[in-house]
Amino acid sequence: MGYQAIDSVPKHIAIIMDGNGRWAEQHGLPRLAGHREGIANAHRIVEILFDYGIKYVTLYVFSTENWKRPKEEVDGIFQILTDVADAEIEFAQRKGIRICHLGKLDGLPSGLKSKIEQAVDLTKGNKAMAFSLALNYGGRSEIVEAIRQLRRTGIPAEDIDEALFSRYLYNADIPDPDLVIRPGGEIRLSNFLLWQIAYAEFYFTPVLWPDFDHEEIDRALMAYKERQRRFGSSAPSD
Repeated sequence: MGYQAIDSVPKHIAIIMDGNGRWAEQHGLPRLAGHREGIANAHRIVEILFDYGIKYVTLYVFSTENWKRPKEEVDGIFQILTDVADAEIEFAQRKGIRICHLGKLDGLPSGLKSKIEQAVDLTKGNKAMAFSLALNYGGRSEIVEAIRQLRRTGIPAEDIDEALFSRYLYNADIPDPDLVIRPGGEIRLSNFLLWQIAYAEFYFTPVLWPDFDHEEIDRALMAYKERQRRFGSSAPSD
């Protein structure tokens, strides 16, 4: 199955990275080994999507709810991300990928926060792809923060519409996702891009994230191709 055969191309693909811990357990490894493999797979998948010409990719890496996990696991995830940051910045620069951050930097370890700020600044002029890292991100908190910012502007309530509100979200300059992919077997959104995915198509698979590969990408793209995106309108008459 080749991407060249798919003529309905999603501009923006968002992925909920799920199943790292279960993958590690299945392989008799500590959970952090699963997270390490999951982050390595994130690089592989971004590279595949780049080669396929996808212009916008968002990965859900760490949610605001993930702070409830054991401190050792949380600290380990942040350390893995810090360790790979320089290599990922170099890759982004080489490919012309702009790195964006969705979420709150407050509360993140200083070393990781610095790496994220560096990645965003160094790649801000790149045009080939926009890669958004949803880290310390929550859809509800994003909406609440947008409301707070709007209130500070003093804009009259009657002047606020959907287009204006969208400008106060984290990814204001990025189009809404066309396709949301969730590996790992769960069928839920987990507080991910709640405003932006109003008309997205969804693809769920039991394959755990570290095993999500080129073939799975092709299956998701073929499933997307078969959908009729009507955005609330009626289906065309036969």
